[in-house]
Amino acid sequence: QVQLVESGGGWVQAGGSLRLSCAASGRIYSINDMGWYRQTPGKRRELVAVITSRGSTNYADSVKGRFTISRDNAKNTVYLQMNSLKPEDTTVYYCNVRAASGGSWYQDYWGQGTQVTVSS
Repeated sequence: QVQLVESGGGWVQAGGSLRLSCAASGRIYSINDMGWYRQTPGKRRELVAVITSRGSTNYADSVKGRFTISRDNAKNTVYLQMNSLKPEDTTVYYCNVRAASGGSWYQDYWGQGTQVTVSS
């Protein structure tokens, strides 16, 4: 199995920055895509950013130019640098990793979620 541990959430004023981290551990054979999602209560979980194993990235329109996703394959860690934060970015952020683990083929794993609060 794969365990994901997120860190870096918190409170910041509008215009500020935060950096989220998500470290994967366990019997990992290979990691494919790594990404960040966010979900506000009562709404669907939405993609924020994703990065493939080759480093290709994709972003939600609402965060393009403000957020940057990156990964450190040696550490099985994905990062989300969030700049120019807005109050509407306030919600819980979830890490997602698609990994092959032990005797299992690729499947999605989720972090526990980290709260980001942006005050106006």
